[in-house]
Amino acid sequence: MTIDNNQDKLNPNIVVIGGGTGLSTLLRGLKGIYENITAIVAVSDDGGSSGIIRQNLHMLPPGDIRNCILALANTEPTMYELLNYRFAEGPLKGHCFGNLFLAALNGISGSFDLAVQRMNEVLAVTGCVVPVTTSNVHLEALFADGSTVLGESSIFFHKKQHDCRIRRIRLVPEKPPALPKAISAIENADIIVLGPGSLYTSIIPNLLVDGINDAIRRTDALKIFVLNIMTQDGETENYSAYDHVKEIFAHSFSRVFNICLYNTEEISFECLDQYKTEDAQPVIIDSEFFVHSGVELIGKKLISNAGGYVRHDPHKLANAIDEIYKTKARRG
Repeated sequence: MTIDNNQDKLNPNIVVIGGGTGLSTLLRGLKGIYENITAIVAVSDDGGSSGIIRQNLHMLPPGDIRNCILALANTEPTMYELLNYRFAEGPLKGHCFGNLFLAALNGISGSFDLAVQRMNEVLAVTGCVVPVTTSNVHLEALFADGSTVLGESSIFFHKKQHDCRIRRIRLVPEKPPALPKAISAIENADIIVLGPGSLYTSIIPNLLVDGINDAIRRTDALKIFVLNIMTQDGETENYSAYDHVKEIFAHSFSRVFNICLYNTEEISFECLDQYKTEDAQPVIIDSEFFVHSGVELIGKKLISNAGGYVRHDPHKLANAIDEIYKTKARRG
C-alpha cells in the first residue's frame, strides 16, 4: 500500500459492486480516502425516469449510473445541483436532468459504455463508474408459490400482493457478457465490496452477469459484503443476516466474500417508528450460523444521524472498510 503525496489518498485498487442509493452512499465516503475506485453498477432498473428513458430511447437505464458518478465527481456545487435537478411539471415531469444529460451523451457517443466514460471525464470523477454489462437485460423473479414476474419495478408489487419469498432471480437474457473493463477492475482489485443496497435488485444482478463470478473467484482481494441495516419492504422482510449471505451464495458461489460488515450502532425508537408501516425492521445478526460459513462477522457503528431514517453514514462506512483493510494487510 502506497500513499499519494499529492492528494494524500490511499492507492489500493478498490472495486464496489451494486446499484441504487446504497452504492452511491458508500462511494461518497470512499472518495475521501481512496483514489483508485471502480464502481460496477447493475443495469436492470426499469422504473421511474430511468425506465421511461430506457423504453423511449432504447438505451440502458441511466439513474444508478448517474448517482454513482455524482458521488465520485469533483465538480462545482452548481453543476452537482443541476445534474440532480428533477423537473416538477410539464412533459419532463419526474425526469432528472442528469439522466437526460447521460442520455444525450449516449446519443452522440455510439455506445452506452462510451457515454458513461465521457460523463466520468466531464465531471472529473475520482476513479471511474462502469456498467456491469451493456446488454439490454431485464430482471425476472421466481417466487416461492411458483409464480414469476419479469421487470424489476414489478417485483416489489408482486411480492407484496402474494406475500411470499423470492426463491430465485435471473437475468433475461441469461448470462449477458460483462464489460471487459469491469472484469479487469475485479482482477486487479485489492478490495472488493458488495453492497450496501437492495439484495435482489441491486447486488445479486451483477453476479448473474457472465464473467463476474469467475473474476471474483480468481482474485486474492479482500472481499467484503456490507449488510443492510434494515430489512427491505418488498424484498427481504424478516431476513436475517445469514439469509442475505445464503441468497448471495446461492446466486453466485460459496464464499464470494469472506467478511460481512454489519452495524452495531443503536437505532432510536423514533427512527424505528417510521418503518412500522413499511414492514421493515433491523436485520437480526444470527451469528451462530456464521461459525462454519467461512465468513467473518465484523461489527462497526455505521449509522447516519441525518434525515430521520436509518441509513449508512458514508464516512463511517468508508472508514470501517479502510480499517478492515489496514488490519488485514498488517496481518498478512
